[in-house]
Amino acid sequence: MRYISSSRMKAIDTNCAYLGMSPLQLMENAGAAIAQSVKERLGSGKVLFVAGRGNNGGDAFVAARHLAGTPGYIVRVILLGKDRDIGTEEALHNFSLLRFSRVQTLEIRDSSQLTASEWFSEADLLVDAIFGTGVKGKIREPESTAIDLINKEGKAGKTVIAVDIPSGLDPDGGEFEKTVDADLTVTFHRMKAGLLTEQAKEHTGTVKVTEIGVCADAEHYVGPGDLQMLQKRKPEAHKGKAGRILVIGGGPYSGAPALAALAALKAGADLVTAAVPESVSRIVASYSPDLIVRKLSSNILCPEDLSILPDLINSHDVVVMGMGLGRATETLEAVRKVLPFCRKVVLDADALSALSGTLFETLAGNCEIIVTPHAGEFARLRNMETPEIHEAREKAVREFSEEKGVITLLKGKIDIISDGKQTLLNRTGNPGMTVGGTGDVLAGITGSLFSRNPAFLAAVCAAFINGAAGDLAFEKAGNALLATDVLEKIPEIIKEAGIG
Repeated sequence: MRYISSSRMKAIDTNCAYLGMSPLQLMENAGAAIAQSVKERLGSGKVLFVAGRGNNGGDAFVAARHLAGTPGYIVRVILLGKDRDIGTEEALHNFSLLRFSRVQTLEIRDSSQLTASEWFSEADLLVDAIFGTGVKGKIREPESTAIDLINKEGKAGKTVIAVDIPSGLDPDGGEFEKTVDADLTVTFHRMKAGLLTEQAKEHTGTVKVTEIGVCADAEHYVGPGDLQMLQKRKPEAHKGKAGRILVIGGGPYSGAPALAALAALKAGADLVTAAVPESVSRIVASYSPDLIVRKLSSNILCPEDLSILPDLINSHDVVVMGMGLGRATETLEAVRKVLPFCRKVVLDADALSALSGTLFETLAGNCEIIVTPHAGEFARLRNMETPEIHEAREKAVREFSEEKGVITLLKGKIDIISDGKQTLLNRTGNPGMTVGGTGDVLAGITGSLFSRNPAFLAAVCAAFINGAAGDLAFEKAGNALLATDVLEKIPEIIKEAGIG
């Protein structure tokens, strides 16, 4: 059975809005589904909705309106708080419609009003819409008393329906203080992880998964909602907490490692060190005074550099390796010898040529790996052609990732990102980004996000940010776009997403 976390569901909701589906539409569909479930359990009678001030309450307001238009029902809504405290525009909009819908409402200031109300005892069926998946921390008043009163009526034999998840239950399967005991839980779009635990089953009653019209692409393509799952910089953070990135590259080429290093900084890393061959160290340093440059021993990366690289790797959170290295025999040998020292690594460009099946097996369990190949590099990794048809290409990426135990970010018109279990697609970006260097920028962004986030999330969000920055740059530069233009737009995308 497929299930998702509460944060993933929130991301999907945000992605729907990004695609043009109004949150009001989703709330309307959810509320209509709740109303239908009430009708299936109660042919006529008094229905009490106990609603919180978030979108879970908003779903209840819609359901109450739908139900009040059906003959045979007396509908009441208790709002735990004042209407001015309702947290979203959508929920407030739907609460305001209740006064035109023959729905009695009661706004609660404190728990004494709840205990004094006769609406609980008079109801034939109660709908719990207090928290849903939005519960955080200790349950306060008047919500705590509301849960107790709902459970009291449930024990008296009245039907209790929970909206999305019984209020108080941890939506992701963690510990909880108290929760509504429901006879039926109507959850939206996908099963929530917290509903599947043995402890949860004592409180959920029957669980009904209801589709509410979520856009398929909101779930299968990366969007702004996924970016909001990224760890945000904390106000009390000090230098280094937002990531220390080591870029190992250069030799035959100097621009590639510089672009990757600058992209890591633009994506929010605190410190970025570029370890490059002596022959290009001055050039790389000239790109920006913000870069820390460490000279390697020769004109190319070689095994002798292992005298300094392990200590450098140990003092950084993530290694980003491959950009501009070239494919000299001693360079590829050095890459293979460096990898066992890495804990987290993003492998791009020439470093991919050093990989083999036995090396993957050696690193398994000791090193988290993200590979960022284009179609040609992916073909060399697999020793077979990369499929042209999208479905076959997606299958190849998924199977390769599962077999090798890596995250694969296959670059293309539509990027494919998979860890072997989950796969997402990204369609930000444009034809102007075929210019050299944009892949180096992507590797740097990926490394930066990887330093403080799970590997799969880092990879999917990096693909989106890189493409979206490229789209912004393309508006001005068109096909004259340069990788440095993409660099400059990264902070704008991150700020717009609210994660900077």
